Amino acid sequence: MVKIDLITGFLGSGKTTFIKEYASYLISKKQNIGILENDFGAVNVDMMALKELEGEYCELEMVAGGCDADCHRRRFKTKLISMAMLGYDRILVEPSGLYDVDEFFDVLREEPLDKWYEIGSVIAVVDGGLEDRLSAEEDGILASEVANAGVVILSKMDLYEPLVGEKTLAHINRALEGVKCSRRFSMEDVLYKVDTYSKEEFAKIEHAGYHLSDYEKMFASVFEAFQTVYIMDKKLNRHQIEEGTKQLFLGEAAGKGRVFRIKGFFFEDGWWEFNATKECQTLKKITDGQDVIIVIGENILEEDVLTSFQL
Repeated sequence: MVKIDLITGFLGSGKTTFIKEYASYLISKKQNIGILENDFGAVNVDMMALKELEGEYCELEMVAGGCDADCHRRRFKTKLISMAMLGYDRILVEPSGLYDVDEFFDVLREEPLDKWYEIGSVIAVVDGGLEDRLSAEEDGILASEVANAGVVILSKMDLYEPLVGEKTLAHINRALEGVKCSRRFSMEDVLYKVDTYSKEEFAKIEHAGYHLSDYEKMFASVFEAFQTVYIMDKKLNRHQIEEGTKQLFLGEAAGKGRVFRIKGFFFEDGWWEFNATKECQTLKKITDGQDVIIVIGENILEEDVLTSFQL
Protein backbone atom coordinates (compact mmCIF):
# COMPACT_ATOMS: atom_id res chain seq x y z
CA MET A 1 0.00 0.00 0.00
CA VAL A 2 1.08 3.57 -0.66
CA LYS A 3 1.69 5.74 2.39
CA ILE A 4 -0.11 9.07 2.22
CA ASP A 5 0.58 12.07 4.45
CA LEU A 6 -1.58 15.13 5.00
CA ILE A 7 0.19 18.41 5.78
CA THR A 8 -2.26 21.03 6.99
CA GLY A 9 -1.66 24.58 8.08
CA PHE A 10 -3.66 27.77 8.26
CA LEU A 11 -2.95 30.49 5.70
CA GLY A 12 0.62 31.75 5.99
CA SER A 13 1.68 29.11 8.52
CA GLY A 14 4.70 28.05 6.44
CA LYS A 15 3.55 24.60 5.37
CA THR A 16 4.94 24.93 1.83
CA THR A 17 8.37 25.76 3.28
CA PHE A 18 8.07 22.76 5.60
CA ILE A 19 7.09 20.47 2.70
CA LYS A 20 10.23 21.49 0.80
CA GLU A 21 12.35 20.35 3.77
CA TYR A 22 10.34 17.20 4.50
CA ALA A 23 10.25 16.15 0.84
CA SER A 24 14.02 16.73 0.56
CA TYR A 25 14.52 14.39 3.52
CA LEU A 26 12.39 11.66 1.88
CA ILE A 27 14.17 12.14 -1.46
CA SER A 28 17.54 11.76 0.31
CA LYS A 29 16.33 8.29 1.33
CA LYS A 30 15.56 7.62 -2.35
CA GLN A 31 11.84 7.30 -1.70
CA ASN A 32 9.70 7.91 -4.77
CA ILE A 33 7.27 10.61 -3.70
CA GLY A 34 4.39 12.46 -5.25
CA ILE A 35 3.30 15.84 -3.92
CA LEU A 36 -0.38 16.54 -4.48
CA GLU A 37 -1.36 20.19 -4.23
CA ASN A 38 -5.03 19.95 -3.29
CA ASP A 39 -6.34 23.51 -3.54
CA PHE A 40 -9.99 24.49 -3.91
CA GLY A 41 -8.88 27.68 -5.61
CA ALA A 42 -8.71 28.08 -9.37
CA VAL A 43 -4.97 28.81 -9.43
CA ASN A 44 -2.40 26.91 -7.39
CA VAL A 45 0.47 29.23 -6.44
CA ASP A 46 2.04 26.80 -3.95
CA MET A 47 2.64 24.19 -6.66
CA MET A 48 4.77 26.65 -8.58
CA ALA A 49 6.79 27.30 -5.40
CA LEU A 50 7.62 23.57 -5.18
CA LYS A 51 8.85 23.18 -8.78
CA GLU A 52 12.49 22.95 -7.67
CA LEU A 53 11.76 19.57 -6.03
CA GLU A 54 10.80 17.86 -9.30
CA GLY A 55 13.22 15.21 -10.43
CA GLU A 56 13.96 11.49 -10.47
CA TYR A 57 12.40 10.85 -7.06
CA CYS A 58 9.68 13.53 -6.94
CA GLU A 59 6.71 14.49 -9.10
CA LEU A 60 4.12 17.23 -8.59
CA GLU A 61 0.40 16.89 -9.21
CA MET A 62 -2.51 19.17 -8.45
CA VAL A 63 -6.24 19.28 -7.92
CA ALA A 64 -7.60 22.69 -8.86
CA GLY A 65 -10.91 23.81 -7.51
CA GLY A 66 -12.95 26.67 -8.81
CA CYS A 67 -16.03 24.56 -8.09
CA ASP A 68 -18.21 23.47 -5.18
CA ALA A 69 -17.21 21.12 -2.34
CA ASP A 70 -18.66 17.97 -3.95
CA CYS A 71 -16.91 18.65 -7.25
CA HIS A 72 -13.61 19.28 -5.48
CA ARG A 73 -13.92 16.02 -3.53
CA ARG A 74 -14.60 14.04 -6.74
CA ARG A 75 -11.53 15.57 -8.38
CA PHE A 76 -9.41 14.72 -5.32
CA LYS A 77 -10.54 11.09 -5.39
CA THR A 78 -10.02 10.78 -9.15
CA LYS A 79 -6.49 12.17 -8.86
CA LEU A 80 -5.61 9.72 -6.07
CA ILE A 81 -6.90 6.81 -8.18
CA SER A 82 -4.60 7.78 -11.05
CA MET A 83 -1.61 8.38 -8.73
CA ALA A 84 -2.02 4.94 -7.14
CA MET A 85 -0.88 3.39 -10.43
CA LEU A 86 2.42 5.31 -10.63
CA GLY A 87 4.58 3.39 -8.17
CA TYR A 88 5.04 6.00 -5.44
CA ASP A 89 6.36 5.01 -2.02
CA ARG A 90 4.69 8.01 -0.41
CA ILE A 91 2.33 10.82 -1.38
CA LEU A 92 2.28 14.17 0.40
CA VAL A 93 -1.01 16.06 0.24
CA GLU A 94 -0.85 19.81 0.76
CA PRO A 95 -4.35 21.28 0.83
CA SER A 96 -5.34 24.91 0.87
CA GLY A 97 -4.88 26.78 4.15
CA LEU A 98 -8.67 26.69 4.30
CA TYR A 99 -9.50 22.98 4.27
CA ASP A 100 -11.98 20.55 5.76
CA VAL A 101 -9.73 17.79 7.18
CA ASP A 102 -12.66 15.36 7.23
CA GLU A 103 -12.49 15.25 3.43
CA PHE A 104 -9.07 13.57 3.60
CA PHE A 105 -10.21 10.81 5.96
CA ASP A 106 -13.58 10.30 4.26
CA VAL A 107 -12.13 9.94 0.74
CA LEU A 108 -9.49 7.44 1.86
CA ARG A 109 -12.19 5.23 3.41
CA GLU A 110 -13.93 4.89 0.04
CA GLU A 111 -13.33 2.07 -2.43
CA PRO A 112 -10.94 1.48 -4.13
CA LEU A 113 -8.69 3.94 -2.25
CA ASP A 114 -9.07 2.06 1.03
CA LYS A 115 -7.30 -0.92 -0.60
CA TRP A 116 -4.47 1.11 -2.16
CA TYR A 117 -3.57 3.72 0.44
CA GLU A 118 -2.46 3.66 4.06
CA ILE A 119 -2.53 6.92 6.03
CA GLY A 120 1.00 7.73 7.13
CA SER A 121 1.35 10.98 9.07
CA VAL A 122 -1.08 13.84 9.58
CA ILE A 123 1.07 16.91 10.17
CA ALA A 124 -0.28 20.27 11.32
CA VAL A 125 1.96 23.30 10.76
CA VAL A 126 1.09 26.27 12.98
CA ASP A 127 2.79 29.67 12.98
CA GLY A 128 4.63 29.84 16.32
CA GLY A 129 3.57 33.46 16.65
CA LEU A 130 -0.07 32.81 15.77
CA GLU A 131 -2.21 35.92 15.81
CA ASP A 132 -4.03 36.05 19.13
CA ARG A 133 -7.40 37.25 17.89
CA LEU A 134 -9.05 35.01 15.31
CA SER A 135 -12.68 34.70 14.31
CA ALA A 136 -14.76 31.73 15.43
CA GLU A 137 -14.47 30.29 11.92
CA GLU A 138 -10.68 30.63 11.90
CA ASP A 139 -10.42 29.02 15.32
CA GLY A 140 -12.67 26.22 14.08
CA ILE A 141 -10.31 25.48 11.17
CA LEU A 142 -7.28 25.66 13.47
CA ALA A 143 -8.85 23.20 15.90
CA SER A 144 -9.86 20.76 13.14
CA GLU A 145 -6.30 20.74 11.77
CA VAL A 146 -4.57 19.99 15.07
CA ALA A 147 -7.24 17.68 16.54
CA ASN A 148 -6.29 14.76 14.26
CA ALA A 149 -2.58 15.51 13.85
CA GLY A 150 0.04 12.92 14.69
CA VAL A 151 2.47 15.80 15.12
CA VAL A 152 2.05 19.56 15.48
CA ILE A 153 4.92 21.70 14.19
CA LEU A 154 5.38 25.28 15.36
CA SER A 155 6.91 27.12 12.41
CA LYS A 156 9.03 30.28 12.30
CA MET A 157 10.16 29.79 15.91
CA ASP A 158 13.56 31.22 14.96
CA LEU A 159 11.69 34.56 14.87
CA TYR A 160 10.07 34.23 18.29
CA GLU A 161 10.91 33.69 21.93
CA PRO A 162 9.80 30.36 23.52
CA LEU A 163 7.16 32.23 25.54
CA VAL A 164 5.51 33.24 22.26
CA GLY A 165 5.22 29.55 21.36
CA GLU A 166 3.61 28.84 24.73
CA LYS A 167 1.09 31.61 24.04
CA THR A 168 0.32 30.00 20.67
CA LEU A 169 -0.28 26.62 22.32
CA ALA A 170 -2.63 28.25 24.82
CA HIS A 171 -4.55 29.63 21.83
CA ILE A 172 -4.62 26.17 20.19
CA ASN A 173 -6.00 24.66 23.39
CA ARG A 174 -8.69 27.35 23.62
CA ALA A 175 -9.68 26.62 20.02
CA LEU A 176 -9.92 22.89 20.83
CA GLU A 177 -12.05 23.65 23.86
CA GLY A 178 -14.26 25.83 21.66
CA VAL A 179 -15.12 22.86 19.43
CA LYS A 180 -15.58 20.54 22.42
CA CYS A 181 -12.43 18.50 21.71
CA SER A 182 -10.69 16.96 24.71
CA ARG A 183 -7.19 17.00 23.19
CA ARG A 184 -4.62 19.46 24.63
CA PHE A 185 -1.00 20.34 23.83
CA SER A 186 2.08 21.47 25.73
CA MET A 187 5.54 22.46 24.44
CA GLU A 188 6.68 18.86 25.05
CA ASP A 189 4.03 17.63 22.58
CA VAL A 190 5.17 19.68 19.57
CA LEU A 191 8.20 20.01 17.31
CA TYR A 192 9.85 23.27 16.39
CA LYS A 193 13.19 24.25 14.92
CA VAL A 194 15.57 27.12 15.39
CA ASP A 195 17.94 26.12 12.60
CA THR A 196 16.97 22.89 10.85
CA TYR A 197 15.40 19.55 11.73
CA SER A 198 17.71 16.59 12.31
CA LYS A 199 17.30 13.25 10.53
CA GLU A 200 15.94 11.86 13.80
CA GLU A 201 13.30 14.59 13.98
CA PHE A 202 12.30 14.04 10.35
CA ALA A 203 12.04 10.30 11.08
CA LYS A 204 9.71 11.14 13.97
CA ILE A 205 7.57 13.22 11.63
CA GLU A 206 7.59 10.49 8.99
CA HIS A 207 6.23 7.95 11.48
CA ALA A 208 3.99 10.29 13.51
CA GLY A 209 0.73 8.65 12.42
CA TYR A 210 -2.51 10.41 13.25
CA HIS A 211 -4.88 10.87 16.16
CA LEU A 212 -8.64 10.53 15.71
CA SER A 213 -10.42 13.03 17.93
CA ASP A 214 -14.05 14.00 18.26
CA TYR A 215 -14.91 17.66 17.83
CA GLU A 216 -17.85 19.83 16.85
CA LYS A 217 -17.71 21.26 13.34
CA MET A 218 -18.16 25.03 13.25
CA PHE A 219 -19.43 25.28 9.67
CA ALA A 220 -20.74 23.12 6.86
CA SER A 221 -17.95 23.91 4.42
CA VAL A 222 -14.91 26.15 4.06
CA PHE A 223 -16.37 27.05 0.67
CA GLU A 224 -19.10 28.92 2.55
CA ALA A 225 -16.98 30.50 5.28
CA PHE A 226 -14.26 32.27 3.26
CA GLN A 227 -13.63 33.99 -0.05
CA THR A 228 -10.78 34.17 -2.56
CA VAL A 229 -10.20 37.00 -5.04
CA TYR A 230 -7.93 36.37 -8.05
CA ILE A 231 -6.17 39.22 -9.87
CA MET A 232 -4.78 37.77 -13.09
CA ASP A 233 -2.88 39.26 -16.03
CA LYS A 234 -3.10 42.84 -14.70
CA LYS A 235 0.67 43.51 -14.77
CA LEU A 236 0.73 44.91 -11.25
CA ASN A 237 4.09 46.37 -10.25
CA ARG A 238 5.84 45.97 -6.91
CA HIS A 239 4.69 49.36 -5.61
CA GLN A 240 1.03 48.62 -6.38
CA ILE A 241 1.24 45.21 -4.72
CA GLU A 242 3.00 46.43 -1.57
CA GLU A 243 0.72 49.46 -1.14
CA GLY A 244 -2.43 47.46 -1.85
CA THR A 245 -1.33 44.80 0.62
CA LYS A 246 -0.68 47.44 3.27
CA GLN A 247 -4.13 48.93 2.82
CA LEU A 248 -5.88 45.54 2.94
CA PHE A 249 -4.15 44.40 6.12
CA LEU A 250 -4.75 47.77 7.78
CA GLY A 251 -8.41 47.23 7.05
CA GLU A 252 -8.80 50.52 5.22
CA ALA A 253 -9.58 48.86 1.90
CA ALA A 254 -11.16 45.59 2.99
CA GLY A 255 -14.60 47.02 3.76
CA LYS A 256 -16.19 44.97 6.51
CA GLY A 257 -14.05 41.94 5.70
CA ARG A 258 -10.76 40.63 7.00
CA VAL A 259 -7.80 39.55 4.86
CA PHE A 260 -5.73 36.53 5.96
CA ARG A 261 -3.21 35.99 3.17
CA ILE A 262 -2.01 37.60 -0.05
CA LYS A 263 0.26 35.60 -2.34
CA GLY A 264 1.23 35.29 -5.96
CA PHE A 265 3.74 36.31 -8.61
CA PHE A 266 4.57 39.42 -10.59
CA PHE A 267 7.10 40.39 -13.26
CA GLU A 268 9.49 43.29 -12.73
CA ASP A 269 12.97 42.76 -14.18
CA GLY A 270 12.30 39.04 -13.78
CA TRP A 271 9.76 36.99 -11.88
CA TRP A 272 9.11 37.52 -8.15
CA GLU A 273 7.19 35.39 -5.67
CA PHE A 274 5.18 37.46 -3.17
CA ASN A 275 3.82 36.24 0.16
CA ALA A 276 2.18 38.29 2.88
CA THR A 277 0.31 37.88 6.13
CA LYS A 278 -0.51 40.61 8.59
CA GLU A 279 2.70 39.86 10.50
CA CYS A 280 5.23 39.56 7.67
CA GLN A 281 5.83 40.06 3.97
CA THR A 282 8.41 38.31 1.77
CA LEU A 283 9.73 38.68 -1.77
CA LYS A 284 11.77 36.02 -3.54
CA LYS A 285 13.35 36.12 -7.00
CA ILE A 286 12.34 33.03 -9.01
CA THR A 287 12.94 31.61 -12.48
CA ASP A 288 9.36 31.21 -13.71
CA GLY A 289 6.05 32.61 -12.56
CA GLN A 290 2.53 33.57 -13.53
CA ASP A 291 0.94 37.02 -13.46
CA VAL A 292 -1.44 36.44 -10.55
CA ILE A 293 -2.10 37.82 -7.07
CA ILE A 294 -4.50 35.94 -4.77
CA VAL A 295 -6.25 37.53 -1.80
CA ILE A 296 -7.88 35.21 0.74
CA GLY A 297 -10.10 36.36 3.56
CA GLU A 298 -13.39 36.43 5.37
CA ASN A 299 -16.30 38.56 4.15
CA ILE A 300 -14.16 40.33 1.55
CA LEU A 301 -15.56 41.90 -1.60
CA GLU A 302 -13.82 41.80 -4.98
CA GLU A 303 -14.43 45.49 -5.63
CA ASP A 304 -12.72 46.46 -2.37
CA VAL A 305 -9.71 44.33 -3.22
CA LEU A 306 -9.41 45.68 -6.76
CA THR A 307 -9.63 49.26 -5.49
CA SER A 308 -6.81 48.64 -3.03
CA PHE A 309 -4.54 47.66 -5.93
CA GLN A 310 -5.61 50.73 -7.91
CA LEU A 311 -7.61 48.68 -10.42
